[in-house]
Amino acid sequence: MEVRDLPTLNAALNATSALLLTLGWREIKRRRIEVHRRYMIAACVTSSLFLTSYVIYHAQAGSVPFPGQGFARLVYFSILIPHVVLAAAIVPLVLVTLGRGLVRNDAAHRRIARITLPLWLFVSVTGVIVYVMLYRMY
Repeated sequence: MEVRDLPTLNAALNATSALLLTLGWREIKRRRIEVHRRYMIAACVTSSLFLTSYVIYHAQAGSVPFPGQGFARLVYFSILIPHVVLAAAIVPLVLVTLGRGLVRNDAAHRRIARITLPLWLFVSVTGVIVYVMLYRMY
């Protein structure tokens, strides 16, 4: 694998995280705590792999400018800006949520997970959209 392959890997890791988060949410709704736990830990591992790959890619390649113009550019930055802001915020939220879940502080875990899950899903899904718009549209 070369550095130029990392954006595709990153998009796949983001999509996988979104899928694992959705499956984990479904399992907790079914009160299957151990299955939920496995999905959520897998989502954390996948997101950690993504973060590592992302840092490696951007350390090597730098910033990639969006080539689109007009309405596409407006849409791209409308997605990118909240994605970047929430991506920075999600890391500590995930760590706190994971920690509370692992020690079975269920009430505190549930309170923060209701915030963390939708934000984490948003970051994962918009990460794939940003990839498509930046690397596959033009």
